[in-house]
Amino acid sequence: MAKETVKKHNEIEELVENPDALADRFTQSEDFVKKNKNTLLGVFIAIAALIVGGFLYYNYRTTQNQKAQEAMFQAVYYFEADSLNKALNGDGQYDGLLAIANDYSGTDAGNQAHFYAGVALLKQGKFAEAIDQLEDFSSKDYLLQARAYSLIGDALLEQGKNGEAADMYMRAANHNANQYFSPQYLLKAGVAYEAGNNFKAAADAYNKIITDYVTASEVSDAKKYKARAEELAGATN
Repeated sequence: MAKETVKKHNEIEELVENPDALADRFTQSEDFVKKNKNTLLGVFIAIAALIVGGFLYYNYRTTQNQKAQEAMFQAVYYFEADSLNKALNGDGQYDGLLAIANDYSGTDAGNQAHFYAGVALLKQGKFAEAIDQLEDFSSKDYLLQARAYSLIGDALLEQGKNGEAADMYMRAANHNANQYFSPQYLLKAGVAYEAGNNFKAAADAYNKIITDYVTASEVSDAKKYKARAEELAGATN
């Protein structure tokens, strides 16, 4: 290793102190470029294409998101006014949430459209469609993501899928668990478990509220529901 370092040092020293050696090295480099001109040109073109392509894609996504946000403004207006059909399907001039979610997939606005569409469909009683939209929604905002899980639970519960609903409520409760919303989701999980006659799991969900969130307003209900669930669990054993 030391011999290689000394050899490299000597080569650099020769290039610096000997102009002929330096000129010879440049000549070798020129010969290499001439011999490999086509290959090097192809590499440079490929790199340039990647840079330009990335820039164009970024601009395209930015433009798409701006268009989607403009469409979202009107759709959300209808949503908040409880004009759910117009919110979902548009008014003939502006796209609705379903079109925005589909046509602008991958943009922030398209992602938001999935959430709003899921809520609107849930309100209309279209539970399977609501689940599809909410499952396509993804957010780094842990409160909003947990809410989406809970809404999926609501749709499942309405379909009589009590165990699956309870699992989604538990997922919501455990997604960056916090004292503000987790107790609500745990309470809903307990009710869903009870609806599926899984009284032990229900009692465990209620107990988690009591032990982990002692200052939550749900503690009082959790104590009552836990006693009931434990009694029912004992009766079924």
